[in-house]
Amino acid sequence: MRLIICRDYAQVSGWAARYIAKRIKETAGRDRPFVLGLPTGSSPLGTYRELIDLHRKGELSFSRVISFNMDEYLGLPAGHPQSYRRFMEDNFFHAIDIDPKNTHVPDGSAPDPEAECRSYEEAIAAAGGIDLFLGGMGSDGHIAFNEPGSSLQSRTRIKTLTTETRRANARFFGGDPEKVPPTALTVGIGTVMDAREVLIIASGYAKARALKAAVEGGLSHWWPLSCLQTHPKAIIVCDEEALDELRVGTVRYFKSLEGPVPEGSNPKGER
Repeated sequence: MRLIICRDYAQVSGWAARYIAKRIKETAGRDRPFVLGLPTGSSPLGTYRELIDLHRKGELSFSRVISFNMDEYLGLPAGHPQSYRRFMEDNFFHAIDIDPKNTHVPDGSAPDPEAECRSYEEAIAAAGGIDLFLGGMGSDGHIAFNEPGSSLQSRTRIKTLTTETRRANARFFGGDPEKVPPTALTVGIGTVMDAREVLIIASGYAKARALKAAVEGGLSHWWPLSCLQTHPKAIIVCDEEALDELRVGTVRYFKSLEGPVPEGSNPKGER
């Protein structure tokens, strides 16, 4: 696992975007598209803005990118204002040159949700698997809608949301947790772990406890993101606030490996 320590959220977003851009460019000459896993929520918004900026400057094309989103609320059609399909269109897809046919979000209004989950896994496999999965970190260590207690071998499935998650997402539903759908379709932890690389964004004091568990704790389904400890190419990009509960020695160790992250720097190579 790599831990990239940035000053603040803006620097986190810039580093993540440049890393994704680097990976997309590196695969430009191969015989299949780059397959990118994507999240929703507040964590990736800065990264999406940075990627859009790179595209508008002519430095990055998504014409050979296929995307798969992590999750969608069960029961919300794609056109619903709070659907994750709508979120992606409004915050990312509309501003880049990705082919709409290459963007995939689970269908929350599918007549047979279990069949939709199976089809989603099959579509990922047919695309050649995920090259890089971008994700956020829940304050309780969840990834996508894989809540604490989720199997570390889980695949795309229907998941009941915790009260904490519905409260956290209530800001998108007029502040009322009861208006947040109680279930969702989500890729599984096993689905994420199958990706060739996983890049997680963690920003703010609210993520400090989860970051500590993911980096310093043991492997546990009660902290789903601890699964990254067993992934061969996992990166967590975090800001100083998210480090609040890590041991000083742990922070010093990762800083000695990666060094400071200068403004506008390109990501370093593999470790």
